Formats: sequence, C-alpha cells, structure tokens
Amino acid sequence: QVQLVESGGGSVQAGGSLRLSCAASPNTNNNYCMAWFRQAPGKEREGVVYIRGDGTTTYRDSVKGRFTISRDKAARTLYLQMNSLKPEDTAMYYCAADGSCGNGGRTDSYEYWGQGTQVTVSS
Repeated sequence: QVQLVESGGGSVQAGGSLRLSCAASPNTNNNYCMAWFRQAPGKEREGVVYIRGDGTTTYRDSVKGRFTISRDKAARTLYLQMNSLKPEDTAMYYCAADGSCGNGGRTDSYEYWGQGTQVTVSS
C-alpha cells in the first residue's frame, strides 16, 4: 500500500510563498504519475498540477507562472513551490499518485491520496 504524507502548509499573506512536500512510502514506484489537488470549503476537489513519470507537467491555468511542481525520485518526495499566493489559493492541498496519469486532472485518475495540508492566504 502506497502511503503519501504532505507537509509544509501554513498561513501567509497575499504575495507570499510556501513550499509543500509529499513524502511517498518506499514501495512507491518512482515513475508513478503524481499530482497536487486542492479543495476549498464548499467546493469540489480540483487538480492543480500533475507530473508524469517522464517529468512532463500539466498545470491548472490559474497557477501557471506562480506554482512549480518538482520531484526528487531518490527521496521519493514531491514538491509544490507556490509563489505570489492569492486568497483564492486558500484550500486543503492533497498529494495523489497512480501508476498512470490517464486524465491527470481528475480525482478518479488517482488511487493513492495523502491526508492533506492546509494553506491559508490572507489579503
């Protein structure tokens, strides 16, 4: 069973930065598709960005140029660098993984999920 543990969330003012981490268990295949999703109160969970096994990425339009996904395969850790944060970025952020991306922006494309880390951006 793959386990994912997120960290790095917190509270920042608009314009600030945060770096989220997602540590995957040792049995996680390094070529898995991995993604960040977020869910704001009262809203559906939405895809933020995903990275394929070959390193190619797909970002949600609203975060392009502000967020950067990366992965350290040796450490089995996924990162999300978030800059120029906006109040509308406030949400619980989740890490997800699956053997293939499929439609990588959909929640049903992923078998494994972390518990989430809260990001709050104040104006």
